[in-house]
Amino acid sequence: MDKSVPSRRWLRIIPVALLMYTIAYIDKSNVSFAFSGMEKDLGFGATASGLVSGILFFGYLFTQMAGGYMASRSSPKKIVFWLLIIWGLFAMLTGLAHNLTELLIARFMLGLAEGGVFPSTIVLFSRWFPSHERARATGYWILCQSLGSIVMAPLSGWILYLLNWRWLFFIEGAMPWVWAIVWWIFISDDPRQANWISEEERNYIVTALEAEQNSIPRGKTNYLEALRDKRVWILLVYLLFEQIGYYGVSMWLPTIVKSFSHQGSVGVGYLTALPWIAAMIGIIINSNHSDRTGERIKHASYPLMIGAIFLVASVLIGASHPVWSLVCTILAVGVMNSYNGVVWAIPASIFASNNLGGTVGFINGIANLGGFFGPFIVGFLIQSTGHFLYGTIFNAVCLIVAGLVILPLANPGFKSGKGNYVNHAVRSK
Repeated sequence: MDKSVPSRRWLRIIPVALLMYTIAYIDKSNVSFAFSGMEKDLGFGATASGLVSGILFFGYLFTQMAGGYMASRSSPKKIVFWLLIIWGLFAMLTGLAHNLTELLIARFMLGLAEGGVFPSTIVLFSRWFPSHERARATGYWILCQSLGSIVMAPLSGWILYLLNWRWLFFIEGAMPWVWAIVWWIFISDDPRQANWISEEERNYIVTALEAEQNSIPRGKTNYLEALRDKRVWILLVYLLFEQIGYYGVSMWLPTIVKSFSHQGSVGVGYLTALPWIAAMIGIIINSNHSDRTGERIKHASYPLMIGAIFLVASVLIGASHPVWSLVCTILAVGVMNSYNGVVWAIPASIFASNNLGGTVGFINGIANLGGFFGPFIVGFLIQSTGHFLYGTIFNAVCLIVAGLVILPLANPGFKSGKGNYVNHAVRSK
């Protein structure tokens, strides 16, 4: 953006959204730290643990598109507020489970509650940040995944050290209720409704967004037309394989780190935070470079394939060289996560604002099934072979497939039939 234009929205919208979804990520992923305690108390193994971590994403499938649809046509602020309240309830109820069935129900309901948050936030950002700023804005927000892991690792380690896995869910599940108050106070749905920004900044946003919407073909203003667009399906397949690989790594990362570091719960918590610090650095660098160059597709593809190489190297090195194995793990997670932010800058440059949320929800809802298949398949491979190698190779192959699937969109001649090119951000004059 023009350096002379005030930028208060960057300091208000992004931090509040960042911490909101950081809490969501903690409540979604903290189950990875509870595996050992739950397996012992409730009597199940690694395959069932993969099912417990992954069933949440079936809940996403049912509410992602609905949440995005409603956000596009109403108030993303109100939708996210109520979802904060509901997901906090089910996050805490997870700690009351006394058998595998109750645990699976609680996790599925948590997914239903959280599902509408992501597309609603994408809609909110599309109303505040023009396309040439969106990779950075979305990338800074997506830091929540890494920040959530950084905070979750030592926090969960200490809770487990002092208390037990049930208190892990009670304490971390209460955080959404606190943040719902902050969200309601600080977030506005639209620059026109915000009395905390200057008239100059408001005019800049509104003018840039109007120019962006005018550049989108009118044929992409309904869901039927959007679902005929080849780019929707390419993005969906890309994200499906990326999510399988990503969650196959992230949900088992504490266990993998423990296998070669031989640390206790607190030590594993701190060591597991290091790859996510690298991921934050990777996201910032890649998102800024994507906005600066206007290129999207290669920035979304190459990090996954490079990260896959480091991932396999981390396990091949193994416990015989724990320091180098940790270095490769840090590089793998740091590089592969840098795609985030860039890929979510693409849809708002393709689709009209009134169907953006539903289309993002459709793509992300189905793609998030990868969050089920990744941990479940990796858990099965670990239990079947007694080693992390085959699960890691599986994750790496999925990441490479994702990186290859999206590359055709980098071809300037690739069109959906009626749509614009995907590869470059629309820049306001």
